[in-house]
Amino acid sequence: MFELSEEQNDFKTSLRTFVDKEIVPVAREMEAAGEYPAEIIDKLKEMGLFGLTIPEEHDGLGIDPVSFGIVFEELARGWMGIAGVLGSHTMAAKMIAEHGTDEQKSKHLSALASGKRRTALALTEPDAGTDLQGIKTTAKKIGEKYVINGAKMWITNARHADPLPVLVKTDTSTTPAHKGMSILLVSADTPGFEVTKDIPKLGYKGPESCEIVFDNCEVNADALLGGVEGRGMQQVLSALQWGRVNIAGRSVGIAQRALEESVAYAQERESFGQPISQFQAIQLRVGRMATRVQAARQLMYWSAQSLLKGRADGETGMAKVFCSEVALESAIEAMSIHGGYGYSKEYEIERLYRDAPLMSIGEGTNDILNTVIAKSIFSGRTAI
Repeated sequence: MFELSEEQNDFKTSLRTFVDKEIVPVAREMEAAGEYPAEIIDKLKEMGLFGLTIPEEHDGLGIDPVSFGIVFEELARGWMGIAGVLGSHTMAAKMIAEHGTDEQKSKHLSALASGKRRTALALTEPDAGTDLQGIKTTAKKIGEKYVINGAKMWITNARHADPLPVLVKTDTSTTPAHKGMSILLVSADTPGFEVTKDIPKLGYKGPESCEIVFDNCEVNADALLGGVEGRGMQQVLSALQWGRVNIAGRSVGIAQRALEESVAYAQERESFGQPISQFQAIQLRVGRMATRVQAARQLMYWSAQSLLKGRADGETGMAKVFCSEVALESAIEAMSIHGGYGYSKEYEIERLYRDAPLMSIGEGTNDILNTVIAKSIFSGRTAI
């Protein structure tokens, strides 16, 4: 069993206290109203959480991967949307910290660590999601400028990102395609960069998910992440490993909340003269749910720890796949335990039920990740 260190346990406890005090009491009403969680985000800034993946030398926390997963577990237990605001930011910040030039790090990281500026990650397109090599957004170099044309979809934090790392093709003729892909850091006020709309969603309310258009958008050559073309896919994949721990953590948080709500409801709700927690059918559901939640948490911690060795496609893929499945199963079980009340917006369960499915889609669909896991095992990079 993976055991947290004393420091990690204390960190988890402090986060849980914050979530119970500042997020849980307001999440349902804010989510139902479609209200942007500005006040909660300000509190996250005060706690330094926007600097999770930024080194201390640039005023960040430089947090270990397990503690990183804990942050998203605890935030999503309160409101998954809050975890989403921080998730995109921390992935992009990690990418800049790991791959940026010294000038790019100096220019961006300190402000991003404080939350004075935020960032995101513009990868997905209308015709390219999991298959990133199929993107159509291009960046043509003309003199000392790159001219970007194309569109991106489902971009969290798009209205607040400055800079926004954008995956583009700087060379459309190279084979394989990923060798012609690069990341450009686009400032929010750049002409030709427009957030065109917010995409309506079933769940994941709070943070915006936007469509972005680049119409002859010009950026200076020094916006090229790392200063060398053709490394965009490599840079993105390094960040997505952390992103999968983020999704696994969020999934555990959703599942944990579903379990907590189910246990409390089963002990309070009476039927046939006794609490429904006394019925074997309810006990079977809770026992199964609790076992899978704890297994998911352990897998998330293990996968996070594996990031310390560098490349961990298989491990983080396993955690993301399993934890996301547990999140959805737990939400469905909780709805069954709550009966009609689980379908009501007056209870937390219907929100968990709407938030959970996204976990199997984000940071690579589960079907694709199962192939990634298999390839990692066949290659010997992952041992079971």
